[in-house]
Amino acid sequence: MSEFSKNERRILEKHFSNSDRNVFAVITPRQVDRGALMSRYSRTDKSMRKIFLDEFLKNKNRGEEFYDRVLLEYGDDSVAELGIAQIAIEGLTNIAVKKIEDRRIGFSYLEKSSRYVSWDKKIKGKYKFLHEPTIMKTKFADEYIDACNLDFEVYSKNIEPMLKLIRERDSINNYKFKDKDGKEKKFSAINDDSILKSSMRIYNAATKAKALDALRSLLPASTLTNVGVTGNGRAFEYLLSILFASKLKEENNLALQIKKELDTTIKSFVRRSDDKYGKVLQKYLNSVKKSAQNVAKTSISGTPSKGKIAKLVEYENENKVINSVISAIIYEQSPGISFEKILQQVRKIPTGKKKKIILEMADLRKNRRHRPSRAFEMAEYTFDLVTNFGMFRDFHRHRALTLERQLLTTHHGYDMPQEVKDLGMQKEFKECMNNTDTVFKKIQKKNPEEAQYVVNFGYNYPYMMKMNMREAVHMIELRTVPQGHQDYRIVAQKMYQAINKKHPILSNIMKFVDMNKYELERFESEKRTEEKRNRQ
Repeated sequence: MSEFSKNERRILEKHFSNSDRNVFAVITPRQVDRGALMSRYSRTDKSMRKIFLDEFLKNKNRGEEFYDRVLLEYGDDSVAELGIAQIAIEGLTNIAVKKIEDRRIGFSYLEKSSRYVSWDKKIKGKYKFLHEPTIMKTKFADEYIDACNLDFEVYSKNIEPMLKLIRERDSINNYKFKDKDGKEKKFSAINDDSILKSSMRIYNAATKAKALDALRSLLPASTLTNVGVTGNGRAFEYLLSILFASKLKEENNLALQIKKELDTTIKSFVRRSDDKYGKVLQKYLNSVKKSAQNVAKTSISGTPSKGKIAKLVEYENENKVINSVISAIIYEQSPGISFEKILQQVRKIPTGKKKKIILEMADLRKNRRHRPSRAFEMAEYTFDLVTNFGMFRDFHRHRALTLERQLLTTHHGYDMPQEVKDLGMQKEFKECMNNTDTVFKKIQKKNPEEAQYVVNFGYNYPYMMKMNMREAVHMIELRTVPQGHQDYRIVAQKMYQAINKKHPILSNIMKFVDMNKYELERFESEKRTEEKRNRQ
């Protein structure tokens, strides 16, 4: 017999996926009630559906009341992770979107791609970049607007010529496509109209991606983009405090807009982002920043490096770290024995046998999605990186690591893609970059953070990354796949080579690093996508 009456079951089925099974989804419309139910669940021996009937059904404010008590009175922040919201943010710059995506825990992001979407469209006669309010009040406002407009003009007018160059240089007839009979054939050998159209879609998508990849270096950081964010209440509350604490007006305004929209769904979870508690946190964040600035000014000197850097600067002795990794591998299967005692015994294992253990772990991986065990987190690596800002945007998506970055400037020089040279647009490209440098330096004197907005994606950007071997495997294997951007593929390959040089045994676990070079990077990926589409 069911725990609930017929009438209760009828009510419950509006709020839960079922009323009589042990596993069910919570579908009650109000997000605050979903989170409160989950949290209340841990504080009673009642079933969740019984809690809902007894405590929530007759009190529409029960969810808010619960969180007010738990969050504000008890300070139990973890319950705020039970409230989830999805928001879309449109028309924010590449400066602001990186600040949002700096948050590592509690969020998932999907950002508008510079590879698949072009930025040549105008809105009401204007290119899509931010007229930054602080800069607009300075005497450099016109120069800033002119610099950004020039970038977009050169970018836009060269899309079609760049596409033409790529397609002439690398004809569709150089590639094979799967025909009706399942055999791979050159484009010229295919007779079926549907296969021809499908093949053209694959080729056109791959060549367009390559063209836009080559030209994205021209785009300024003020370029407006879109991002979708899914996150829990605790993560959103911290993000809002960070944006409120920012010195950039754009990020302050975003904080106000995001909070307004979150108040419609998870208000109780983000209430403290700008109240007395939030303001104390904001003050702390700015104090930490100011303190670090003071230390840097008094203790650090040097000149900015020019060009790309991918240098391994911190790592442990391989023999030492292999002992730790192997000890962690066998820890779970050594019941009752401490890690310390396991480590002592592993140290005595002959080097050849230890190498065999690592090679066996590598052999068990059949594809790159077979991630190494957490034992490989015992090995850590720190890299100094200077890459163009466009490439940084790709590496920045990896969040299971430590990443610290500096302000975006023109001090480290810029990259000119080979395709730009091949097209013969070096003069225009250099004009954009030199003009940016001039305007940047004028703005930077009084407004260093705002000056970032004028800097192009092609300018080099310094940051450091510290990661364990497990994350290094994931990042380097992913960023060397054939369909990846050639810029970050080269850097990821150098990172692999650096690790391999210092840890030749341990690096065997990095089994699916692709060291090859490809002319049309996206071709095979677009081909697989089209095949999946055709099977539907």
